[in-house]
Amino acid sequence: MKYVCTLISVTNMEASKQFYRDVLGLEVVSDLGANVTLTGGFALQTMDTWRYFIANKDVSLNNNATELVFEEKNIEKFLEHLKNFDIKYVHDMVEHSWGQRVIRFYDPDYHVIEVGEDMEMVVQRFINSGMTEEQVAQRMHVSLQYIKGYLKS
Repeated sequence: MKYVCTLISVTNMEASKQFYRDVLGLEVVSDLGANVTLTGGFALQTMDTWRYFIANKDVSLNNNATELVFEEKNIEKFLEHLKNFDIKYVHDMVEHSWGQRVIRFYDPDYHVIEVGEDMEMVVQRFINSGMTEEQVAQRMHVSLQYIKGYLKS
């Protein structure tokens, strides 16, 4: 068994391709019209084709049940970038208990998108603030080896 990708159904393929290109910087790897594969390991499928594939069963959008997760090395720059678009937010940037800063918003079909601070950058931010490796491990709820692994890379 081999995992291949995640596929999401979209109501407007061109709008979705533009969103993922312009907002998240992804590129089209393969465009078969009704099915488009993007960099990052996921695909877009037109809603009509998707309904056909699942025997015309109902499709529910805007259900907040799943999300596509991305990481960004420069989260502040990305937040500035988002201001160029008409984005509907799930929430403003939050900092989770382990220290990672994330923002969640919707794509054109209300799939939840999470963009989080790259974990290596979280470790580096804490180290740069004067915390010891041990303090960072405690703050992030991880082992010291985990922190040391990030600092070696």
